[in-house]
Amino acid sequence: MKIGFHYNFIFIFVKTIYMKKLFIILNCIFIFNARFLFSQTSSSSYQILNKISISGDGGWDYLVADDEKGRLFVSHSTMVQVIDLKERKLIGTIPDTKGVHGIALAKDLNKGFISNGKDSSVTVFNLQTLDFIEKVYVTGRNPDAILYDSFSHRIFTFNGGGKNSTVIDAKTDKVLGTIDLNGKPEFSVSDGKGKIYVNIEDKSVVKEINPITLKVEHEWNLSPGEGPSGLAMDIENQILFVVCDNKLMVILDALTGKKIVTLPIGERVDGVAFDPVLKRAYSSNGDGTLTVVQENDNKTFKMLENITTQKSARTIAIDKSTHHLFLPAAEFGPMPEPTNDIQHPRPSIKPGTFVVLEIGLLN
Repeated sequence: MKIGFHYNFIFIFVKTIYMKKLFIILNCIFIFNARFLFSQTSSSSYQILNKISISGDGGWDYLVADDEKGRLFVSHSTMVQVIDLKERKLIGTIPDTKGVHGIALAKDLNKGFISNGKDSSVTVFNLQTLDFIEKVYVTGRNPDAILYDSFSHRIFTFNGGGKNSTVIDAKTDKVLGTIDLNGKPEFSVSDGKGKIYVNIEDKSVVKEINPITLKVEHEWNLSPGEGPSGLAMDIENQILFVVCDNKLMVILDALTGKKIVTLPIGERVDGVAFDPVLKRAYSSNGDGTLTVVQENDNKTFKMLENITTQKSARTIAIDKSTHHLFLPAAEFGPMPEPTNDIQHPRPSIKPGTFVVLEIGLLN
């Protein structure tokens, strides 16, 4: 009995030491891996990976990535240019989009929709072949941002000159109605579950729209944010990211409209994108910077860094499959003097300088 007892005691003692050492080793491995992964995503590790040159010297506005097919749709002067993101070259052009602003993709319907500001129309095209389908004229002037809501299968144009939104049935391309917004709408997002959010630039508010009833259900003040433009959403956590002209990003709870925090961004912002995997918001600033904001949880946010891009890179799209960001930019000539006819002239674009910056994390 005593000998057996001693052998059992020794066995238990040795096993205990072994398990403790094993636990310590595994714990060290876990901590090392966690720190390694964190360092890969939290340190300053972005750079311009490519500059995709695109022909043409006109202005531009929004762009959107089709991450399923690896294509990028870029608004450019009087056309939309389509880029193959693997080859990084032009593969198609959708012409006759006068004063083009934005592109919305209805992938489930194999259709695309383009907002044309100068003739107040929407160009409908085949998403696979890029062939023209038809033009739909909206119920307000200068349709700017455009949104496809997969919940209602409807297209919403946000008409800056009309201070309203035109609603189009994406299946039939017929106008269904108009939503009075009592202000100049800018960018919009959908949660895909029955809510649409839109910035009202001249009122500094966000409005929530029901896409079925076509009614504005809520309005939230963005103060201290002023002149909101870009808007992005973390759908999973119901968070809105609003970028404003006074160099602020206002982060809201999309369910209550309560402001969670405001963070500094660069000047002359016009766009913001959100990566649902990395949980990061990216503010594209016309001063030549890209502000990166990390969402730690739905209440805690931190400005990670400001990346140098290129002056005039104000709008942004994200390919969620590669986590790459795309920002159009160009070089400009000197600022012309105001005239009686043109009080706020714009400098001309230097020929051959229009590019799309591709930005990503270092490997």
